[in-house]
Amino acid sequence: MSREQQAVARARKAFDTGRSKSLEYRVRQLKNLQRLFTEKQKVISDAIKKDLNKSEVGTQLYETLGLEGEISLAIKKLKEWAAPRPVGKNLMTISDSVYIKPEPLGVVLIIGAWNYPWAVTIQPLIGAIAAGNAAVVKPSEVCVHTAKVMEDLLPLYIDKELYPVVTGGVPETQELLRQRFDHIFYTGNSTVGKLIMEAAAKNLTPVTLELGGKSPCYIDKACDIAIACRRVAWGKYTNCGQTCIAPDYVLCEPSIQDRVIEEVKKSIKEFYTDNPKNCPDYGRIINQRHFKRIMNMLEDSTVAAGGDNDESDCYIAPTVLRDVKPEAKVMQEEIFGPLLPIMPVNGLDEAIKFINKGEKPLALYVFSSDDKVINRMTDETSSGGLLANDCLVHFSVNSLPFGGVGNSGMGCYHGKFSFDQLSHLRGCLIKQLKMEGVNSMRYPPHTAKKLGWARFFILNNVDAGWIGRMALVAVLVVVAAVVLQNYLG
Repeated sequence: MSREQQAVARARKAFDTGRSKSLEYRVRQLKNLQRLFTEKQKVISDAIKKDLNKSEVGTQLYETLGLEGEISLAIKKLKEWAAPRPVGKNLMTISDSVYIKPEPLGVVLIIGAWNYPWAVTIQPLIGAIAAGNAAVVKPSEVCVHTAKVMEDLLPLYIDKELYPVVTGGVPETQELLRQRFDHIFYTGNSTVGKLIMEAAAKNLTPVTLELGGKSPCYIDKACDIAIACRRVAWGKYTNCGQTCIAPDYVLCEPSIQDRVIEEVKKSIKEFYTDNPKNCPDYGRIINQRHFKRIMNMLEDSTVAAGGDNDESDCYIAPTVLRDVKPEAKVMQEEIFGPLLPIMPVNGLDEAIKFINKGEKPLALYVFSSDDKVINRMTDETSSGGLLANDCLVHFSVNSLPFGGVGNSGMGCYHGKFSFDQLSHLRGCLIKQLKMEGVNSMRYPPHTAKKLGWARFFILNNVDAGWIGRMALVAVLVVVAAVVLQNYLG
């Protein structure tokens, strides 16, 4: 057996013991994971510094702080999330116990990404643990140092049989995908996402795909342009633009393009000084392959700010491009780097039309002081998430589902959505072997009179507001049963 087969087999065997079904066991694992981020923050930060040049504070802010919040929420709410969920009934089932019971799926494969290696790998793991699953964790090999730290630390804090870490590159990932899982959770690009889905289809394995795309940003002339550009600059250049929900490009009217450029430039200087290369809060491109890919996008566009670069250091300065055309190289694929193209459009109608011509993005941003503009963008476009007058922050709200639509992904997570995504929501109906007279309407021979009774009982739903009148309803059901006994027999 390969190393990957062994890891999956051990996880399956550990799951089959049933120990992960205990809520107390799940909470203990989550608390241990929480302790990891308290005790090993320096080790985590040092590795990410080597991989992406993130500062220690930046690592906590963008990687581990959100994970600590997710773990705390899961611990606090687990009993509530895992409890049977009563549902509405019709008169036919009024005396029955009808509910949804969340249950573990089994063994989940989690394939992480390199841009926020802890955040996007451990967040689904939190959901998997909370839901009672086993999980095989595959960190991205692109973040070499972080993958090693994850491989070393996770087994020290959480059950190493239930939650094994498998490192390696494409061959190891392909070998994992040849194994049978009960769910696959992948974060990355749509090209690989299609391969994941193809591999999963062989075993009818459900998938969650957290992908990306070109997330548009419309800046309306009726807004505080200085504040809007400050927030856009933060959203774009954080992590050197390597964020799946970064504003990919800006749409604005030609009359405000110069002002937008100037305000973005001011914010770049404010955030990263006159020399971003030496600023501790400005990152680096992950490797030279991505450096070359991003630099190639500049070829047919006009640089309005930035453009400085150093291939040996994988450094590309925060860059703004002006008067960008739809056919420009930078508009053909997700940038995933510190280039901000500005494409002039003649107002909101043209912006909406352009957005809707492309694939549905993971995020959509609109800046305006006019509620009508925001409402039109909300009503007339489709995207994984939508933010008005800010960038990125919806990722931190665990009461919102985070996920894509169409080419930007499928499925969602964060908070309770993670728990539900990685659970089987089992529909349960518990009857008693009584009141058989009511069932006469469903048994042959079928008649018009029986259909009439069935219509009455099945189409009349009972909601939670009826609970106080249960005794009266029970009496009515008994009367109906007597009627049926006498007249349908």
